[in-house]
Amino acid sequence: MKIPIYDPTPEIEALWGEIQAVLQRVLKSGRFILGPEVEAFEREAAEYLGVKHAVGVNSGTDALVIGLRALGVGPGDEVITTPFTFFATAEAISLVGAKPVFVDIDPQTFNINPKLIPPAITPRTKAILPVHLFGQAADMDPIFSLAEEHGLKILEDVAQAFGGEYKGRKLGTLGDAGAFSFFPTKNLGGFGDGGLIATNVDGVAEMARMLRAHGAKKKYHNEMLGYNSRLDAIQAAILRVKLPHIDEWNEARRRLAGTYNELLQDVPGVKTPYEAPYAKHVYHQYTIRILYDKRDLVQQRLGDAGIGTMVYYPVPVHRLPIFSHFKKRMPQSEKAAGQVLSLPMVPFRTGAIVDALTPVLKGLTR
Repeated sequence: MKIPIYDPTPEIEALWGEIQAVLQRVLKSGRFILGPEVEAFEREAAEYLGVKHAVGVNSGTDALVIGLRALGVGPGDEVITTPFTFFATAEAISLVGAKPVFVDIDPQTFNINPKLIPPAITPRTKAILPVHLFGQAADMDPIFSLAEEHGLKILEDVAQAFGGEYKGRKLGTLGDAGAFSFFPTKNLGGFGDGGLIATNVDGVAEMARMLRAHGAKKKYHNEMLGYNSRLDAIQAAILRVKLPHIDEWNEARRRLAGTYNELLQDVPGVKTPYEAPYAKHVYHQYTIRILYDKRDLVQQRLGDAGIGTMVYYPVPVHRLPIFSHFKKRMPQSEKAAGQVLSLPMVPFRTGAIVDALTPVLKGLTR
């Protein structure tokens, strides 16, 4: 039996009747961009997250770009972030004309290490952009303290952590704004691209709504250069079907992670994910470390057994050619890039996954 790293079909099959109904509703309405479906999803997402405003945009990347601009980040500014993340995090900072300043990660959580942030703060620092990687919260309290001390904004990258929590509070609601992705593989995923900006700040929400619609509050009355970044009604309708199930699905991910932990606890050369005491990890990815330079060998063995895996991420962002000007070493990020391996996270078929994985996992590093 082949086990893919990601499989949307069980989720689609379980909701197929509802999905068909909402697709017909949208198609018959003739309202395909923004409109009542998007407005309803924004209300429901804001209620779920516990924020005043949720602004739908067309991708997680645009949520970062628009979120940064709505917080006043622009040319000449610096934004502190992690190099161990998807490229879009740093890309968004650069696209608004600011400079990403990388700070190395905590090796246990894979998230930015708050203890290393203070030396990176300069008079040009405007914001901190922590990433809640793989579904686990960054350690936010020390980041809040630094932001308050230095007058900095906080934009959370929550692309991989919808429904995750920090000390009982939903991620994406802790800083000045949160940026979410609804790419199909996410915990809450659409049938295409989609994104969301969450905030309790009225002015940030107003600016985000203007920027997503070519910089206009009123059509044809453009006030600034913006973007064509409106959430499609079809995506919003599908996300409305899925949203009531997100907590159940995240708990299924946590159970599968627990099963993996049991299978791997005595396997030499394998380090299972650490779950921080302040976090409710929602396991967008179950990412292990393979020690002793055997990651590629283990990945090949799993592939030969029909088990899909992925390396998130083989090259830290600061080592990509476009950021070659950033000369400082990030030893923990570089080490993680050579060790991490993500296993299938398909919580709807846990039994089949465990049956297929067990004989391979038991002999992983032999």
